[in-house]
Amino acid sequence: MANFNCNMVYLFYLMMVFFWFGHFSASAFEFQVGGNKDWVVPPANDTKIYNDWASENRFQIGDTIRFHYKKDSVMEVTEAEYKKCNSTRPNFFSNTGNTVYTLDHSGSFYFISGAAGHCERGQRMIVKVMAAEEEDFPSGGDAKRSSDAAVSSVGVFKHVLVPFVMSYAVASVMF
Repeated sequence: MANFNCNMVYLFYLMMVFFWFGHFSASAFEFQVGGNKDWVVPPANDTKIYNDWASENRFQIGDTIRFHYKKDSVMEVTEAEYKKCNSTRPNFFSNTGNTVYTLDHSGSFYFISGAAGHCERGQRMIVKVMAAEEEDFPSGGDAKRSSDAAVSSVGVFKHVLVPFVMSYAVASVMF
C-alpha cells in the first residue's frame, strides 16, 4: 500500500512539472522599451540607447513591447523608411502615450518617433524577433529573454525533471 501511495505522489508531481513546463515555455513577455526609460529623444551622447537596449534582449513571437511617452508617437515602418527617418507611410501608428505593440512574426521590426526631428536625433529602434529554430537552439552570448532573466527550457529540465527521475528511481529501489 505504501508503494501505491508513493507512486501516486510521484505521478502527481510529474503532472505538475509537465503542466508548469508547458505553461512556462508557451508564455509571452512584455518588455518596457528602454528598460525603465520612457520613449524620448535620447541624449546627444547616447543616440543608440534604444538599439543597445533591444540588442540586449531576446524577443520571441508573441512578446509585446510597451512604449511610454508624452507628446510624441511611435511608428512601425519598413527598413527603408527607418533608414531615412521617413514617417509619412507607417505600417503602424500610435500617439496614445502608452502603446503596446505585439511582435507577431520573426524578423526585424523598425520603430521611429513620428515627432518632427526626433528620429534624426536617435529616437528609433530595431527589434529582432527570433525564429522558432533560434528559440529551440540559442546561440549563446549575452542576450537575455527578459530583464528578469527567465529560466530556459534546459534549466527546467536540469533543475526539475532530473531530480524527479532520480528520486523516483531511488524510491522504487527502496520501497
